[in-house]
Amino acid sequence: MSHTPHELAEEFPEHVAKMHEMKTSDAHFAKLFDAYHDINRAVHRAETNIEPTDDFNMESMRKQRLKLKDEIYGMLAG
Repeated sequence: MSHTPHELAEEFPEHVAKMHEMKTSDAHFAKLFDAYHDINRAVHRAETNIEPTDDFNMESMRKQRLKLKDEIYGMLAG
């Protein structure tokens, strides 16, 4: 399996234990975590031309990933 950049454990290594705990105890966090994982994989597949897409869709996916990442970080840091 290829390495997918921007995995949350790599983005926030200091919060790995807290992410695991929150995934099991907070349904909203688990939903955000799964959504981030899904969009991150989609971006990676598009960037590596496994599933090519147009520039507009790529930009939209990247913005969605960033929004989710910001919300997740807010929950981790808060």
